[in-house]
Parts: sequence; structure tokens; C-alpha cells
Amino acid sequence: MGRGASFTKIFFELGFRPFFLAAGLFSTLAMAVWLALIGGWTGMAPDMPPTYWHAHEMLFGYTGAAVAGFFLTAIPNWTGAPPVAGARLAALFFLWLAGRICLWLVPVFPAVAAAALDVAFFPALALLILPALREGGSRRSFIFPPILVAMALGNLLFHLEWLDVADETAGRGLVLMVDCMALLIGVIGGRVTPSFTGNVLQARGEEAQVRSFPLLDRLALGSLLALLLTDLVLGSGPVAGVVGLAAAALNGARLSFWQGVKTIREPLLLVLHLGYGWLVVGLALKALAGLGYFLSPADAVHGITVGAIGTMTLAMMTRASLGHTGRPLHAGLALSAVYAMISLAALARIGMPFLTSLLGDDAFDAALWFSGGMWIAAFGLFSILFLPVLTGPRVVAGRG
Repeated sequence: MGRGASFTKIFFELGFRPFFLAAGLFSTLAMAVWLALIGGWTGMAPDMPPTYWHAHEMLFGYTGAAVAGFFLTAIPNWTGAPPVAGARLAALFFLWLAGRICLWLVPVFPAVAAAALDVAFFPALALLILPALREGGSRRSFIFPPILVAMALGNLLFHLEWLDVADETAGRGLVLMVDCMALLIGVIGGRVTPSFTGNVLQARGEEAQVRSFPLLDRLALGSLLALLLTDLVLGSGPVAGVVGLAAAALNGARLSFWQGVKTIREPLLLVLHLGYGWLVVGLALKALAGLGYFLSPADAVHGITVGAIGTMTLAMMTRASLGHTGRPLHAGLALSAVYAMISLAALARIGMPFLTSLLGDDAFDAALWFSGGMWIAAFGLFSILFLPVLTGPRVVAGRG
């Protein structure tokens, strides 16, 4: 077998390899392009307002790749079903890539065709994971295909406005995607964070135990679903604000029983608690914005997007990549810096309005550039650290 064929076989053996690498590289590039666009440093621009492009590509581009890599890796691990690999995985990956490229080629490439390619990604992912879910028979995992369909609906709503088919649907589509990710973090983060933490504390012989309460778990997840439906039907406003406050309180209570303070010496574990904590903060900020306090919805949503989504996807991508290539589940200084930088990016972004009110308009620009720079540094360093991990063979046979 030639070197190229061997690389292709390794690269497309599990979904985390192509999608996590693409997520890291694309996120770095997309943020750099966004800063160049708002700074007026490039004559190139997508065929849509730069703010729309930035929001869309961070949510449906970067986040879509991270979600795909996670599902295609975790679900076979949960169910024992064969993974999606080889030609099928490559086809899904290139469908995602085509969606990114074709949006830049409009109007040379037909806008309708570009939108169709982009919207098709999440339904295709759902179809690929369905057989494994059926084989596994886990009832609680059947929530994932409907979430992916809702993500596709959000993308469709975005494109309908871009194509001048409907009015004022793009913003609703972006909010739907954010709410889907909040629900997904609630479901998956709520499973793995207490589970992994409990295992580590038990191995240490710690007396403090992680506690979970089924009723609280159901209420917390139900509040996230209620927020999604409220935003979809009524939009941002007082009702969504009240539901968002309830979601923040319930998910904050859930998090408080997971012994996060005991994980400070374990960055790879601590970051899961930090990601869920950002979800709670983001929900609270989103709720306050809906009720007319402190922040605009556009500023508040970055607590969820930069904070929760950025942190939790990095946490999942790093942990899964290390574990599934046989490497120790340990975060050194460089990887710990990645986790710190993404939180700094979130703090700077949500702090922009407050800094502006205190220090003037120059502070707004400084905070925006600092936030973008921290995001680029975090994902750029992730890409450098994990390039050999994601493109090379396992280092220890038999570990997952």
C-alpha cells in the first residue's frame, strides 16, 4: 500500500480525524477572514453581509464539523456498531467542505445550489448515524437525529432570506442553531461531565461524590427545549427571557452537584465543567437581554457561542482525539493554554458593551480584536498540537 493510500485509510477511518482537523483549521481561518473583512483589509467578500457570513460559518461551518466528528466517533463507541468510514465518511466530509467553498463562489456558482449543498449536510449526517442508533437501541440517544433536523431547519431559514425567498428568517435560523447547540450541550455535557468526574474522583479515593437527580436532569433539559421552542415561535422577548432564566437556574443547579472544584488539577476534566458553566452564564445573559437588561441579544448570545460552544467543542475534540488514538488523557501546558484562551475570548466578547460604557468606543474595538485574537490563538494552537494526532496512526493498540 502506497503512502498516500495509507494516509487516506487512516484519515477516513473515524469521523473525528477529518472533521476535528477541519474544524480547527476552518475556525482559525474563518475568524481571521472575519477580522479582515471588518477591518477593510481585503477586497474579497462573500455574497452576503459580512456579519451574516461570520455568524453562519461559525455556527453551521465550524460547529457543524465539530458536531459531525463527535457523533461519528461517539455513537459507534456507545452502541458497538461499525463506524462510518472510508468512502461514506469522505463523501460526508466533502459535502461539508463544498458548503464552505460554494458560498464564496456565488454568484459564479448558483446561489440555490450552494444553499442546497449546505443545508443537506445535517440531514446526511442524521441518516448516517441512524443505523448505529437502531442497532444500539438506546432510547435516550434517539434525540440526536431530531436535533440535527432542527439544525438543518435553522440553516434553511438562514438561506431562505439570503435567497430573497423569505423576509427576516436568517436571524431566526441562527438563533435556532444556537438553541440546538445549547440543548446538545445539555444532553451530552450532562452525560459525560458527571460520569468522567465521578470516575476520576473514585480512582483518587475522594469522599465527595458526584450527584445526579433524574428529576432535575429532566427539568434542566426540558427548559432548554422550551427555550428553543419559545425562540422559534415567539422570538426574543420577555417570554423567552423568563424561560431562559429558568434554564440558567436549573442547569446551574445541575452543574453544582458535579464536584467541579475537585477537578482543578485535571484540565482535561475541568474544561468540561467550564464549558457547562459557560452554558449557564450564556443562558442568563440571553435571558437578561430578552428582558431588556444590560445587553443586546447580539452581544449576549456570545456567552453561549464563544463561551459554551467554543469551550465544550474544544473539550470534546481534544479528549476524543487523545483517547481514540491511544494517547494519555492528559492536558499539558500548551493544551491548558488553549482552554484558557477560549474563555478569555468569551469574557472579552461579552464584556465589550460594559467596557465601551466605561472607557469609550476605543475599548469596543480593542475588546473585539482581543476576543478574535484569542479565538484564533486557541484554535490555531489546537490545530498545530493535534495535526500529528489526527493524521497519524494510533500510538498504542487497543486503547479507545
